[in-house]
Amino acid sequence: MRYPFTGGATEAYRSLLYLEHHKERGRMAIKSWTGPGAIEQYLAAETKGRLIQSLKSYLTSRSLTTTDVFGHRRTLEELIARILADLREQAERQFGVAIRHAMVGRPVRYVGAETEEDNVFAMDRLRKAFQAAGYDSVDFEMEPVAAAYYYESTLDHDELILIGDFGGGTSDFSLLRVGPKVRREGRRPEDFLGNSGVGLAGDAFDAKIVRNLVSPRLGAGSMARAHEKVLPAVPNWVYGKLERWHHLSFLRTRAVLNMLESTKVQAFEPEKIAALIHLIEEDLGYHLHAAVQRTKVRLSEAEEAEFRFVDGDLEIRAKVRRTEFEEWIGEDVGTLERCIDGLLAECGVAAADVDVVFLTGGSSFVPAVRRIFDTRFGAARVRSGNEFTSVARGLALRAAEAGI
Repeated sequence: MRYPFTGGATEAYRSLLYLEHHKERGRMAIKSWTGPGAIEQYLAAETKGRLIQSLKSYLTSRSLTTTDVFGHRRTLEELIARILADLREQAERQFGVAIRHAMVGRPVRYVGAETEEDNVFAMDRLRKAFQAAGYDSVDFEMEPVAAAYYYESTLDHDELILIGDFGGGTSDFSLLRVGPKVRREGRRPEDFLGNSGVGLAGDAFDAKIVRNLVSPRLGAGSMARAHEKVLPAVPNWVYGKLERWHHLSFLRTRAVLNMLESTKVQAFEPEKIAALIHLIEEDLGYHLHAAVQRTKVRLSEAEEAEFRFVDGDLEIRAKVRRTEFEEWIGEDVGTLERCIDGLLAECGVAAADVDVVFLTGGSSFVPAVRRIFDTRFGAARVRSGNEFTSVARGLALRAAEAGI
């Protein structure tokens, strides 16, 4: 599918929901937009509404059942269903057929999942959201397996492959045999050797840039005098919200802003606190993280990049070297390495026995991530392609095979 927006059309549909409160015919009403349209409406709005991203990250949470949307309680399933209904309706218009069934990708381990019971809980909630959006049935397939289906469609021979699927919040890996003979003779349980995953990926890398490059220029680590004592000017939890741009709106409360205004008076570096206040009041989280992503992309292409974020009097500029960035994400890269090595050991497979490694997802471009696979398997055996759509394409192939 291709989804229209002002700049043309895209095959990627970001799971975004944007809501505004409007007065219509003498009463207040909530209007909503999803996907590319949500971003456009949000950027164009003079008075910002509420932009929500990464709703799937909360599926494992048993405590988060509802949230307040302009004075109305909405369940997580309702909010996700709003996005899914738009997807279904746009697909029906584009293909001219009624769509009532869905083949849905799922990570090996949902964000926040500690047990398989947590994964099942998350899938049950997501299934309810699909049903509320007008789908009659839902089938789930692991995202790295879906990527394997896409890669398999390019083969004229069988291979033992390792799939690395890097999303925004999860990184998933699967070992399996694929190819024309496997398809012809029918897939057997032994063709799927195993899978593993961790709850970190691109969002975690972005957070490290914010923590090390942005937050210090907004007062992190700055001190203030309070009652004859010298203390940190701003609590660390405030900067924790900055590391997930869609959490920035949680700071736009009178209590938080009053605290920051009071802190600014006592701070040794009041200009940094003022910059933080401006960022929050103007709800610049999306713009900030767009600058973070641009920097991450440039560091995947060059040894050095300039981070640049300007809005009015707020200006943050800094040079960052790839080596610095790799130090910041070193612990996360180590977690990925241990996950991959653990999968190979669990399956009793040596790296030399893997014919090809196929990588998909945005973080597969990060050189430090790529080196994990080049080192273990050799660069000649590491492939990639359609990094942002291979899972979706594979899900379509999986659905066709299942006769859905």
